[in-house]
Amino acid sequence: MARQSRPAPSSRDQSAPRLDPLRLDGLDTGFAGDIEPGGRTEGLTFEGTDLAGLALEGTTFAECSFRDVAAHDADLRSASFLDCRLERLGAPRLAAPRSRWRGVEVEASRIGSAELYDGEFRGVVLRGCKLGYVNLRGASLQDVLFADCAIDELDLGGATATRVAFEDTTVESLDVTHASLTDVDVRGARLHRVAGVDGLRGAILSSRQAVELAELMAAQLGIDVRD
Repeated sequence: MARQSRPAPSSRDQSAPRLDPLRLDGLDTGFAGDIEPGGRTEGLTFEGTDLAGLALEGTTFAECSFRDVAAHDADLRSASFLDCRLERLGAPRLAAPRSRWRGVEVEASRIGSAELYDGEFRGVVLRGCKLGYVNLRGASLQDVLFADCAIDELDLGGATATRVAFEDTTVESLDVTHASLTDVDVRGARLHRVAGVDGLRGAILSSRQAVELAELMAAQLGIDVRD
């Protein structure tokens, strides 16, 4: 499916994600040993830290910055990221189901498989990221922006999404089976394959995308369209 330029949201656009700028000042230098698994880590900046394989289930990170951090196979189940910035995060596999993300910016990161199902996302921006399989099944998303991202598979099956937008983003495969969408703006996304097309109810499409989706729906219903 073709991508069209997404109009810049106006101050009156109630469907656009409502995002506050993230300001992180006066952070102290942190190291992996400063993280208390299952506890609260606050006001630290981590640079070049290796978190790979660490058991961090239920850990809360508040007002933290992560740069050039490796997190492959770190156990982040039920972890919380509150007012955090993650830049150049590297994770062939990010295991963070049932995690909570509020006021978070993720930039220029590469994640192979992101297990984020049943998670909660509020005020989250992903910018300039390359993502493989993003599992958001059953997740709750509100005020989320994907900008300048390349996503292989985005699974929103059974998810609830409100004010989610895509800008200059490619999504090779999108699954919205049984999803509940409200003001989800996909005009700035280039979609190649869509599963569960009826789950797009509540999405905002360009006229060209609507025509292409009609063709997909016809194929899924076994309708032979001929001229």
